[in-house]
Formats: sequence, structure tokens, C-alpha cells
Amino acid sequence: QVQLVESGGGLVQPGGSLRLSCAASGRTFRNDAMAWFRQAPGKEREFVATIAWSGVTYYADSVKGRFTISRDSAKNTVYLQMNSLKPEDTGVYFCAAGGDISSHPVTYRYWGQGTQVTVSS
Repeated sequence: QVQLVESGGGLVQPGGSLRLSCAASGRTFRNDAMAWFRQAPGKEREFVATIAWSGVTYYADSVKGRFTISRDSAKNTVYLQMNSLKPEDTGVYFCAAGGDISSHPVTYRYWGQGTQVTVSS
């Protein structure tokens, strides 16, 4: 059974940082893209960042320059380093995997349960 488990969320003040992790089990994603999406209350799920098996990355304009996605294929894990956090970054952050690099959620076959990130003073 394939599982993606996110961790690292929490409450942080504006301007602060958090690092999210997503550990995959049940199959290797060495040859697949892995990505992060987020969903704010009352809004649709939106793309945050994705990383291809080759290491090529792509970011949403809203996070470019502040967030960094990375992966450790040996550990089957993807990370999201989030700096200069803003209140509008608040939401549930989901890890996704199993497809080609894309900003479209339908591309990804496997999803985690999400981790809450709250940016507030």
C-alpha cells in the first residue's frame, strides 16, 4: 500500500520559516515527479511547487523566491522549505507523487493527508 505522510506543519509568525517533509512508502518515486499543493479554508486546492526526477523544479508565482522544493530519492522523501511566510500562505499543505512534472493536481496519482500551516501573529 502506497502512503505519503507529511510532517513539519505548525503555527509560525509572519516572516518566519517552516520546513515540510513528505515521506513515501510502498513504492519508489525515483522516476516520478513529486509536488506540493495547498488548500486554504473555503478555497480550491492550488499548486505550490513540483520537482521532477531530474531535479528540475517549478513554482507558483506566489511562492517563487520564498519556497524551495527538494528531494532525497534515496529516502523517497520530498521537502518544502518555506521562508518569509505570509498570512496568505496559511492552509493545509498536501504532498503528491506519481506522474510527470506538472502544476495540475490530476497529474498526480498519490496524495498525502496534509499538514496544517498557519501563519499568524
